[in-house]
Amino acid sequence: VDQPNSLAVRELPLPEPAAGEVRVRVRYAGICGSDLHIFHGQNPFVSYPRVIGHEFFGRIDAVGAGVDAARIGERVSVDPVVSCGACHACRIGRRNVCRSLSVLGVHRQGGFSQFVCAPAANAYRVPDHISGVCASIIEPFAVAANVTSRTGVLKEDIALIYGAGPVGLNLLQVLKKVHGIKAYITDRLDERLALARACGAAEDETINTTGIGIEDALRARGVDGGPTLIYDAVCHPAILEEAVRIAAPAARIGILGFSAVPSAIPQQELTKKELSLHASRLNCAMFPTVIDWISRGLVQPEHIVTHRVDFRNVGEAFDLAERNPRYSCKVLLDFGSGEAADD
Repeated sequence: VDQPNSLAVRELPLPEPAAGEVRVRVRYAGICGSDLHIFHGQNPFVSYPRVIGHEFFGRIDAVGAGVDAARIGERVSVDPVVSCGACHACRIGRRNVCRSLSVLGVHRQGGFSQFVCAPAANAYRVPDHISGVCASIIEPFAVAANVTSRTGVLKEDIALIYGAGPVGLNLLQVLKKVHGIKAYITDRLDERLALARACGAAEDETINTTGIGIEDALRARGVDGGPTLIYDAVCHPAILEEAVRIAAPAARIGILGFSAVPSAIPQQELTKKELSLHASRLNCAMFPTVIDWISRGLVQPEHIVTHRVDFRNVGEAFDLAERNPRYSCKVLLDFGSGEAADD
């Protein structure tokens, strides 16, 4: 992306890994909503020009000084969060909000490329029994793992997820299949709610809010007093206002978005019910957790993948991801050349 709304496929010099880095030959890279925001100039953190992409999987094909050469050929998914390790946030285990945070595909070159370099410590080995398609979705699952870690999940919780996009669907799987709790999910598209049911939601746990308010819908389903756990995976300011209003006393609310538009939240509502708001950015060392979940069959990332598109057709892939929400969910760019073992 040379500048906002200017996307091109270019041939660039082959990157060389610096000391402590590995070079990854990318097989699959997932298109995220934040990539679309960068394309449209709506991400406040990016610098242009930029090779974007922060969800990707491939094989290590070269290593820099200080990295064991035995890692060459290793199947890896790369955590895009690069931190300093020395600031206050890093010292207390919150490296995803490092004072000097650098994110692949945002502050430095990302994974929408045949080759990309990253710190060796950020390249997590993916077991052979996990397909490349699943491995390419580890990062967005790590986002879901991070926000649930921030809010905590109790066995008696009743959860509500706003939005059946990739993040909302991943959250649904984490809540239903890892934690085993009741979780409702909303959307205005029946096709997205069908994907939610494929991801583990019961019929009555999917709510199309086109013709009914969320309070009425929950009441009709026997939810008394409001959800105890709410996640905003849509990130419209009005949703946070509604979430605060409908939340049960002592509820926790997880916020995942970057809207710059203020929300009008009465302090009285927060204090009266002693609500907790938990903002969550990216992920904080959640890749091993997600890889373990996938290895044990607790979550199935492939359920949200609807399209694989050759990277040369990136414009078509962006159109699918942005303009066809009824028929597309997670769109992958395919950088492979028939490596069936990594499918």
